[in-house]
Amino acid sequence: MTKRLLLSYLTITLIVLLLLEIPLGVFYAQRERERFTSEVERDANVIASIYEDDLERERAVDPRPAATYQQRTGARVVVVDPDGISLVDTMQDVDRDFSTRPEIALALDGIRASGLRSSETLQTELLYVAVPVASGGAVHGALRITLDAADVNARIRQFWLALAAVAIVVLAVVGGVGWAIARSVTRPLRQLNASALRFARGDLRVTAEPLEGPSELKALASTMETMAVRLDGLLSTQRAFVADASHQLRTPLTALRLRLENMQSWQSDAATGELDDQIDAAIEETNRLAELVTNLLQLARADERPDIDVVDLASLVADRIDTWTAVAEAGGVELQGASGLDVGMQAVFVEAVPGAIEQILDNLLDNAVTASPRGSVVAIDIASMDGTARLTISDQGPGLSDEDKANATSRFWRGDITKPGTGLGLAIVETLAVASRGSVALDDAPDGGLSVTVALLLAAENVASDA
Repeated sequence: MTKRLLLSYLTITLIVLLLLEIPLGVFYAQRERERFTSEVERDANVIASIYEDDLERERAVDPRPAATYQQRTGARVVVVDPDGISLVDTMQDVDRDFSTRPEIALALDGIRASGLRSSETLQTELLYVAVPVASGGAVHGALRITLDAADVNARIRQFWLALAAVAIVVLAVVGGVGWAIARSVTRPLRQLNASALRFARGDLRVTAEPLEGPSELKALASTMETMAVRLDGLLSTQRAFVADASHQLRTPLTALRLRLENMQSWQSDAATGELDDQIDAAIEETNRLAELVTNLLQLARADERPDIDVVDLASLVADRIDTWTAVAEAGGVELQGASGLDVGMQAVFVEAVPGAIEQILDNLLDNAVTASPRGSVVAIDIASMDGTARLTISDQGPGLSDEDKANATSRFWRGDITKPGTGLGLAIVETLAVASRGSVALDDAPDGGLSVTVALLLAAENVASDA
């Protein structure tokens, strides 16, 4: 909007300048040419009066007055008799017929003539003035002065250049002042837009009230702030409910699991294995419910979107690999990349929600190890490109179809309901990645299976460390 306002200021100024300067320039050019013509006409009349007596008495004319004028001004002076034959010519021989020249013909008829014409020989514009040499109403001849108009044209060009310079200076001043005014006018809108962007990112604690601006903008800012407070209250209530419900469910679920385990220990040796199977199934279902409650609590905390922090992705990956190596080996799965990430890897600083990287790694490694058959490999890789760090975890499991990959990050989605899990793992990963201003992509792994890539913004610390 600032640029549009500035452009409107400059456009209006340019139109005003054109409306003022073009007529002024045209008027100046006309006035200068008229003044120049008047001066030459005056000189022509003076010289004609000198030759008047000689022409009237048909005596030989003296060329010296014309030559003196030619030396002083550079003009060509031609004096002709009543038949149009030249008697004086300061640049060519005399006795030439000029009767066919329009201005000479008019002057011989007693009419003054003047104007401008281009000379192809001299490659310039010439001013001519022709006056009759007359006395007592009788025309005895004519006098023509031809003068180069370069001087007057140069003055006109200089005036146009001066007008252009004034226009440029005015536009520059208007541009500077207009930019300051436009910035001042749009400052409340920029403040309001910045507040709206923070609202969109989930930060509902900012103040949307502009420091300055019209009352309408202040009213809009106040309405946005009221809306943000209301939304923050509703979201806080929702998060508190989910968190409280999760905490409240944990205790009875734990107690239920303990009681079922105690029932197993109290079972008599004579009893059949049917009760054992039922108790095992109940314990397994209780564990699944406990995992579901834990994941719901993680989702509730992820939706809070706290402030972004700077963390070392490489260090966190190496730490979580160390933690999951034993679990993977127990399932016959190798975590490839543990040694490379653990020893000598350069730090990769990224922007992320505090604690998000650890939860993302735990969920991705849990899914990869669970989906991988014995003897397979789970590959972990970190790459930096285009201002982002890309964490990729690939397994050699059954993978997902294109349709399943499109739905895999939905909450409670489970591709194969026969497999254990809550359907919240990838949903938690995406929620945490988006909260960290990142993204998640699911692709087919090179060796079969699923490849999950989490892209996170590189922090400025990487530039400092490289330097």
